[in-house]
Formats: sequence, structure tokens, C-alpha cells
Amino acid sequence: ITKKPVTITADSDTKVYDGTALTKDSYTNSDLATGDVIESVTVTGSITEVGTVANVPSDAVIKNADGEDVTESYAITYTNGTLEVTPKAVTITAASDEKVYDGTALTNSGYTHTDLAEGDVVYSVNVEGSQTVVGSSENVPSAAVIKNAAGEDVTESYAITYANGELEVTEKAV
Repeated sequence: ITKKPVTITADSDTKVYDGTALTKDSYTNSDLATGDVIESVTVTGSITEVGTVANVPSDAVIKNADGEDVTESYAITYTNGTLEVTPKAVTITAASDEKVYDGTALTNSGYTHTDLAEGDVVYSVNVEGSQTVVGSSENVPSAAVIKNAAGEDVTESYAITYANGELEVTEKAV
């Protein structure tokens, strides 16, 4: 009697970055002998930051209808799944501002942003723009740094879109 071949494949999963670990302990398997069931399979894989990692099945236990361990009657092939975390979209918008001409430069380093994952904060953003004479110009955000609650840089976990603000100097009445 030869061992019955069976393939156990860990499931794959994908999610958008939210600051929490992605795990998936489920699996599928090819046909077992009538009455046999897989009692347990260890599936290990975990990812929090953007990227991919293998979801690895191992250590299956197969029992027959009488509850006896028949794992040794199978030639088990384990196939990995894939866990993937994709970047979360965030928009950072530079502040807009206006003033009446007074001979000094109008600048504003403020900005707003759309929702981040819980515990994450925008640590810094460069906002550059200046308008001194009557007219308007763009206030341009760039180079954002986003950190999680532990102070770790998680900027790469975001797909950042920057939106310019506008600085406007209006005429002074004389």
C-alpha cells in the first residue's frame, strides 16, 4: 500500500494598510480517503507593513472516522499562499491663505490630510510658498513623513497625493 498524495494549500489574502497585522489561518486541501478529515493544520504568516509574505502551511494532522491518526498514510505536499498589504491612499493638502498687501511675504506652513491608519500621525511635511506682491501663487506640500504609535516611519505604507494650496495678496486701498 502506498501513501495517498494530498496537497494542503494555505489561503492567500490582501488588504489595504491599516496598521494591524494581516494573518489568515485557513487552507484548502485535495481529496482525502472517504471518512478521513484534517483535524488541524498550522498556518503561519503575518504582515503589517506594505509588501508580501508567504503564508506557510505545515504540521497537518489527519484522522479517520474512528478518530485514529492516519497522517502517516498520506504523502502531504504543502503549498504556500501569499499575504499582501497594499498602500493606503492619503491626500495632504497645503493650506491656502490671503492678505492685503503690506510689503511682507505671505507664507503658511499649515496643511490638512485625509484619514490615516489608527495610531499613525503625519510627523512632518514640507510646505513651501511665498507671495509678497499683489497676485497669487501655489503653496506646495512635499516630503511627508508618517510615523506609527511606536515612532516607526511608516511613510512607505501610504500612497501619498499632494494637493497645492493658494497664497493670495490683494491690493491695499490708498
